[in-house]
Amino acid sequence: MDFLLTPEAAQWGLFGLFLSAFLSATLLPGGSEVVLFALIKLHPEQTAAAFILATLGNTAGGMVTYWMARLLPEPKDTGGTSQAHKRLEFARHWGAPVLILAWAPIIGDALCVAAGWLRLPIVPSTLWMALGKAARYGAIVAGAGLV
Repeated sequence: MDFLLTPEAAQWGLFGLFLSAFLSATLLPGGSEVVLFALIKLHPEQTAAAFILATLGNTAGGMVTYWMARLLPEPKDTGGTSQAHKRLEFARHWGAPVLILAWAPIIGDALCVAAGWLRLPIVPSTLWMALGKAARYGAIVAGAGLV
């Protein structure tokens, strides 16, 4: 158990956090919030690095989803009433700023898919997505009492 408190474990922990955050932003299940919380509680000196890596990893994972959806043929306006159609129209209406919600469970992945499928601009999409994800991880760090 003492190994978890060593500087080497903190470095592996940062890599594990990045990987967890990346995978959590794809369609794979993950719990990067728990990994972040545990890491900064064990290694408070790593708080800034952990926050940055979690945000970068989660944003990169969201952008992989964005790019995968961008490979799909452009959507045709069918005027449907399904949940998928409603989310697509929501993303089309609000544009890239809707990706500030990309951190949210369930709808976040759908918004990343919609943004890519609609070919929303890459730079604003990335920035809005990163902002939302940073806010969520900032709340985790604050909840750990390390701000």
